[in-house]
Amino acid sequence: MPKTEAERGTAAAAPAEPRPGVRELAVRYGFIAITVALFVFFALTEETFRQPSTLFSMLKFASVVAVVGLGVTLTMVVGGLDLSVGAVAGMAVTISAMTMVIYAQVGGVAIALVLLAGALIGAVNALLIVVLRIPDLLATLATMFIVMGLKLVPVDGQSVSSGMVLRDGSVAPGRFTPDFLAIDRAFVGPIPLPVLIVGVISVATWFFLTRTRWGRLMYAVGANPEASRLAGVRVGRYRALAYVLSGVFAAIGGLILSARIGQGDISAGNSLLLDAVAVALVGTSVLGMGRPNAWGTILGAVLVGILITGLTIAGFPYYGQDVVKGIVLLLALLFSFTLSRRRTRYTPAAVI
Repeated sequence: MPKTEAERGTAAAAPAEPRPGVRELAVRYGFIAITVALFVFFALTEETFRQPSTLFSMLKFASVVAVVGLGVTLTMVVGGLDLSVGAVAGMAVTISAMTMVIYAQVGGVAIALVLLAGALIGAVNALLIVVLRIPDLLATLATMFIVMGLKLVPVDGQSVSSGMVLRDGSVAPGRFTPDFLAIDRAFVGPIPLPVLIVGVISVATWFFLTRTRWGRLMYAVGANPEASRLAGVRVGRYRALAYVLSGVFAAIGGLILSARIGQGDISAGNSLLLDAVAVALVGTSVLGMGRPNAWGTILGAVLVGILITGLTIAGFPYYGQDVVKGIVLLLALLFSFTLSRRRTRYTPAAVI
């Protein structure tokens, strides 16, 4: 039916939707702009940085942090935080090395054992947090120390490598198998396999969190666990799922790292916790979402890769790189908590 004169007058008087101001644009696109600006800066100032091989190496470097950061993101979605991811990744390095070098098993067996161990540690975290009602930070901190200690016991505190002398004086019979080393060293066309692995995991995580009922309920649990419980959501199950998946993702990151270094370095994974938490927090600021999300975490990992690669090529000392990463994290937090008018949906876990 045609509109009446009054209706037309009301429609004409309705105010137009206000355009986003400078502040809103900064919140939405500021971090993406910083990433692009850094990429362009290094590309223009460093010839080596522009080479395709360098770009793929940069993405390959960021793959471990990215996949471990996605695990941290899942725990942040439910209002928690997993501090054991670095220790789990380091444990994955030790277990895979022991399986192949000391027990002379094939790479497939090592992969299966590592993934199983990651899921088991995640289940232990879930037990401590959901069933025994220990705050997530304290529970995962305790798990972190236990795992860091346990990975040293069977190898007497020494790194595992081919030809090492065992306790009984014999020489380790095995070695890292080519199929296992391919996890980090193989290519599909020009693309390194770790980049493809992270791409698949990223898409799967994004789809799970945004396109499935379970993912949406996990966001609801993180935003308001009490309201979710009253609505009939089994809050404990979703929180437990997040920690199990975090353990598995950390184990996958450890597998990539183990294939990269080719030995069971006992110090492997020690720095992963800070980097993984940093990229997950950075991800909350992307597009002004104000909540943990898969693509934001990946962008954070890419940004870290751009920074480290560019600064290394430029000859910036390694001991100053952490300062730069900290400054970038502060910028991301400014976008998320200071400039944004939207309430950030990451809240500390509540005991339910």
